[in-house]
This record gives sequence, C-alpha cells and structure tokens, in this order.
Amino acid sequence: MIEDKVRLEFMGVQALLLRLPEEVPIETGEALDRLLSLRAALLRELEGVDGIEDITIGYRSVAVYARFEDVSPDDVLARARRAIQGSQGSPVPATRPEAVVTLPVVYGGSFGPDLDAVAERAGLSPQDVIRLHQEAVYRVAMIGFSPGFAYLIGLPEPLRVPRRETPRSRVERGSVGIAGFQTGVYSFATPGGWQIIGRTPVALFDVHRPSPSLLSPGDEVRFEAVTEEEYHGRFGAYT
Repeated sequence: MIEDKVRLEFMGVQALLLRLPEEVPIETGEALDRLLSLRAALLRELEGVDGIEDITIGYRSVAVYARFEDVSPDDVLARARRAIQGSQGSPVPATRPEAVVTLPVVYGGSFGPDLDAVAERAGLSPQDVIRLHQEAVYRVAMIGFSPGFAYLIGLPEPLRVPRRETPRSRVERGSVGIAGFQTGVYSFATPGGWQIIGRTPVALFDVHRPSPSLLSPGDEVRFEAVTEEEYHGRFGAYT
C-alpha cells in the first residue's frame, strides 16, 4: 500500500510533514487525490486539538503546522499515523460547489507575449494553443510561490513546453503561464520564468475577501477567451 510508504518528518519546531513516495505521479492527479484524502483524515484526527494552526497541501506532501508548546509533538505524530491508516481506500473529498472557477483570459499580444513562441515550439498555430488551453479542465494541485498562486495540473500534452531560458524581472499580475506539465496565474506582479500566453482580470488573492485566496487544492479551473474590451470592462468587477 502507498500509505504504508508515507514518510513522516518534523520541519524544525513548527510543523510535521507527511510525504508521499516518489513513485506516486503528480501530473496525473493521483498524488493530489491521495493528499486530499490524507488531509481530510488529518482534519478528523486533529479536530479540537489546541495548538494546531494549519494543514496545507504541497505537490507531494501535507504539512501540519502547530505550536508545539501547546500540543505534544508525540501526540501529533500518533494522530498523523492514525490519519494515514484512516485514509487508506477513502474516497477523494468532493469538490466544493463554489470551487469550479472559470477565468476569463485575453490571449496573445501584450497580454500573452510568449503565445507565438509556445505555438512554434509545440508545432501548432496560436489559435490551436488557445483552443487546447481553453478546452482542458484543470485542478489546483497546491498554492505556493506567492500568496494565491495556484499550480494547476491537467495541461494538454501538446502544450507542455519548458520555462523560458531567461526569466523576466517582472511578470504582471493576472498573467497566465505555462511551465512543463503546469499552467498557472500570477497572483502578484513578480519576477518569473513561465511562458506567458495571456492575462486574466480576476484577482487570485485579496485580503479583503473572507477567504483571501480564490483557489484551494482540489478546485477545478477553466479558462475562457475574452476580448481586450471585455477584459477592461470586467476588470473593476473582478478586483
């Protein structure tokens, strides 16, 4: 059983990490399914325990953040082991109804300066790149890099091109990028090396929302091509 190979290790004095073995693939969604089930089991085991601060999912791991001055590390470790056993054969938690998100995107031009390069590398027309990118249904594998930045799996095979050889010193907020088997949206203007094919007006992170991050692991995401006029018309509504 894969669950028997989950490795547990403390991250300094602030967290316990549960790591899946390398044999569990990320890009197919198998790792995500197992991690979602494991996180659900951890939430059950740790419910009501003082000192537990957060339980977060990575590409191949789940981290339990805790104040170990308020809860025994041995207690957290024992509960984590029970959660691992309890997650065996468990169904993947259902996606929240509100967590199927469609993001409008202006593809190409100044909004997607790498669209033509991606098309050339993939042996496709820019229109085919846009079509394939829109047709897929993606899943949020994890949040990282910057607040609200969602790593999305499910990118069609023909679009799986490598990062840029030279990263940009600034990638605008809302930029939609491709890197290997991943696609994602820059939640803030930051340096970045992903191939930028478009931009969305939707704010991926907003501290004024009850849940600042628009997306969470397990959520489904679709992209919808819009015109530049629609982008500017919707910008105020989305931010």
